[in-house]
Amino acid sequence: MSLLFKPFNIGSLTLNNRFIHSATHEAMAGDNAKVNNDIVRRYATLAKGEIGLIIPGHLFVHPLGKAHKGQCGIHSDEMISGLSQLADTIHQHGSKVAFQLAHGGRQADKAIINHAPLAPSKWGRDPATLNKPHQMTEEEIKETIAAFVKSAERAVRAGADAIQLHAAHGYLMSEFLSPFFNRRKDIWGGSDENRFRFIKEVITNIKELLPDDMPILVKMNGNDFTPKKGMTPDLAARYAKWMVELGVDAIETSCGTAYSFHIIRGDIPADELMAGLPLWMKPIGKIKLKAMAKTNIFEDAYNRMAGKVVKGMMGNASLILVGGLRKLSQMEEIIEKGDADLISMSRPFIREPFLVKKFKEGKLTQASCINCNKCFAAMFNAKPVRCYQKGMVRL
Repeated sequence: MSLLFKPFNIGSLTLNNRFIHSATHEAMAGDNAKVNNDIVRRYATLAKGEIGLIIPGHLFVHPLGKAHKGQCGIHSDEMISGLSQLADTIHQHGSKVAFQLAHGGRQADKAIINHAPLAPSKWGRDPATLNKPHQMTEEEIKETIAAFVKSAERAVRAGADAIQLHAAHGYLMSEFLSPFFNRRKDIWGGSDENRFRFIKEVITNIKELLPDDMPILVKMNGNDFTPKKGMTPDLAARYAKWMVELGVDAIETSCGTAYSFHIIRGDIPADELMAGLPLWMKPIGKIKLKAMAKTNIFEDAYNRMAGKVVKGMMGNASLILVGGLRKLSQMEEIIEKGDADLISMSRPFIREPFLVKKFKEGKLTQASCINCNKCFAAMFNAKPVRCYQKGMVRL
């Protein structure tokens, strides 16, 4: 049997196979930010598809960290009941679950949070929302660290098997780590060690309250693809070494921020993306998206090289690879060569929730996702996550 379908341990957590559902914003929660029946049904289907570990969409840890409409929260004890129902449902169908803790940072929309978005530094405007961020004070930084820690405790109470910290894609943790976003000169910026301080404080405090056998995962950029130097594979590898020394069990390498479309490669559906923008923003958006399209060509396993650099500094911790993974043969090669330990996907599971099961049964050798990215455009406009391409494969 292929290594992909054999049990694998992240720390002391045993997964049925090496497949992971990468956190995917559902855009399905109501204004109360609670898990609802539609969300539970989505993950019940994915668990039936025999995915080893399911990471639902990013959960905001603080009201000022809500990044999108339809996003679920873990910022309040009122969220625990719905999250518990979600965890129980995933477990009933044989999968494990990790809750991803997140804060939108400067990419949170002022119209949603009714406050200037929080960020390590106040320069510039966010390219997606055009909001100008507010530079966090020492008090706000400590309050946000505490919010991550309290949210981790709620994840434990809700029955999660692991937690994942979202430090990718230009959200708050990603911003603190990146020299492009973090231009502070105090203890929270100015050097690699200082930029690492925010996530270090979160990890250290979370480790004190988590059960000893509960893994901590981190999702981190290997490349920011920002106009000026941000996260690079070498810097990510340095951070990864420090994270593992603090007790992190696995790191998922991704890429990109709102300054590029590189988070997901392939087509840029400009019309769909701009559908919800004010009329005055559409000409600007069209110009920017057209420029991005030139460098956003789909590539197989487009985070593989950065991931190899990061993995080289991780010791016995596990590397989770995401991005452009479509062919079963390539996934097997990546695992067999030791370039990564686990395979993570998002868009393929939107289109084919039973993909892993069909791989295992020999019914498929490749995902049918064509990287049209219409699912991403829908979520950007607060429409529920699903495959919007004609000829959609559901089961």
